[in-house]
Amino acid sequence: MQHNDYPLTLLCHPATPAPVVRTIEAHATMQPDGSLAIAYRLWGDMVRLRIPEPQAPERTDSLWEHTCFEAFVGATGDTAYREFNFSPSGQWAAYAFSGYRQPDASAALRSAPQITARLFAGRFELEAVIAADALPPGTDTLQIALSAVVEAVDIVDGSHSYWALRHPVQRPDFHHRDAFILELANPHKAV
Repeated sequence: MQHNDYPLTLLCHPATPAPVVRTIEAHATMQPDGSLAIAYRLWGDMVRLRIPEPQAPERTDSLWEHTCFEAFVGATGDTAYREFNFSPSGQWAAYAFSGYRQPDASAALRSAPQITARLFAGRFELEAVIAADALPPGTDTLQIALSAVVEAVDIVDGSHSYWALRHPVQRPDFHHRDAFILELANPHKAV
């Protein structure tokens, strides 16, 4: 997956300043096979950030406790949505919700995303591809919120900063539906 331009910029929540991060850019596209390809590029002081070391690419909960990139995907007109977490370690998590923070155990998400992570001097890049069968079906348009949690090494209080396309409330809340501002056509809609 090549991204020469990252047209989206994640905004740091004002309550969680991050002096060690310059910017986080993102890009998302629907693929012809119905999968969702997402790329993140974080620019900052890599020495002062906690970037998880490579691990086995397995499903792992609580990835958001450390540096992690996230995507929330819902269908237009539906309160249900999916949450995907991508760790720089290669670990991942996926959750289904029937409404705001209401887990939906009936929608088991087992398809592992394809994650590629690369660390450079001054920047970190992560690409993830979510399979079509893991995305919400049944609509022409998907509503997407892209976000990131970034952990710093040397900041005692507030060592995490929270980044999103939009922060609709006073506290960081990636689940808030008003943050799902990116809209992409869904080629995998139910017939």
